[in-house]
Amino acid sequence: MKGKNSAGFLALIISIISIPFMVTNDYYLGVLIFTAFNCLACIGLCLLMGYAGQISIGHGAFIAIGAYTSGILTAKFAWSPWLAMLCGVLIVIVIAFCLGIPALRLKGHYLAMATLGFASIVHIVAVAAVDLTGGPSGIVNIPRLDLFGYVLSSDKQYFYFSWSVVALSIYIAFNLINSRVGRGLQAIHGSEDAASSLGINITSYKVQVFILSAVFASISGSLYAYYMNYIDPGPFDVMHSVLLVTMVAVGGLHNIWGALIGAIFLSLLPEFLSFLSDYLQVLGIEYQPDYDTLVYGGILLIIMLFLPEGIFNGLSSIIQFIRSSFRKFSGRAAGRVE
Repeated sequence: MKGKNSAGFLALIISIISIPFMVTNDYYLGVLIFTAFNCLACIGLCLLMGYAGQISIGHGAFIAIGAYTSGILTAKFAWSPWLAMLCGVLIVIVIAFCLGIPALRLKGHYLAMATLGFASIVHIVAVAAVDLTGGPSGIVNIPRLDLFGYVLSSDKQYFYFSWSVVALSIYIAFNLINSRVGRGLQAIHGSEDAASSLGINITSYKVQVFILSAVFASISGSLYAYYMNYIDPGPFDVMHSVLLVTMVAVGGLHNIWGALIGAIFLSLLPEFLSFLSDYLQVLGIEYQPDYDTLVYGGILLIIMLFLPEGIFNGLSSIIQFIRSSFRKFSGRAAGRVE
């Protein structure tokens, strides 16, 4: 990790350390923990979409597999949470490998539809396999994670742990991007024919990054299960997969920081709208709950229209424009003084 990425990573670490001292309310810490789960899944999805150029609308399924594997093995068979998480990762690797080889031969919307169908199947199984998954009632009594025998019982402790996992995943992602594999993925994104002519094994690279992104999603699901101590099929429907893709697109497809910003923005936006609703009611302005959807959609529409490359690239362009304008103004001012 070099240059601006190192500075950004350092700023992230400082933020992770300092936020619990500023946000002492357990509810808001819980919201930030859920944000970390989304960030983890979006980082893997960004590697797949932004760098390898492959569209997946089925990553909610991998989150579900990780969550249900961890939930079933710990709650029903008394496995260690860490061992259950590892088992979830291994299952996801096998499934992603078996799904990736045929699916990644497809391109564009066909690949998206294939992964969308996979997500639908997993959600249906989660609802219908009552003996295994608990069906709509879900699985209860899932234990919390422990580190060296120390149980992560408080939201503050789980905040530090979950965001440390996010920081580690960012570090891994940037090291991958700057490696030979990362450059190969970017070449595939630019032109598969050109990449193939350079001797890059396109299928192998695609399957590898697909598996890696699925592993990130599986770990996110396991962390979710251990934090909630309960899971049901509701949070793992197809719309959650669509939301993850939206987060990556809104933040910026072609940059890990963009995926992180998009995940944070869309995770916190509903809470901001809820706060806005309460504030307007105090002022005597009638605000219907249905308006949240309208405002949410309007904000997304504005971002996609005026910041088509995502929030991260849009803000970077604005900052560069301000800097260049300031330099021109300073140069003119200095010329007038002389």
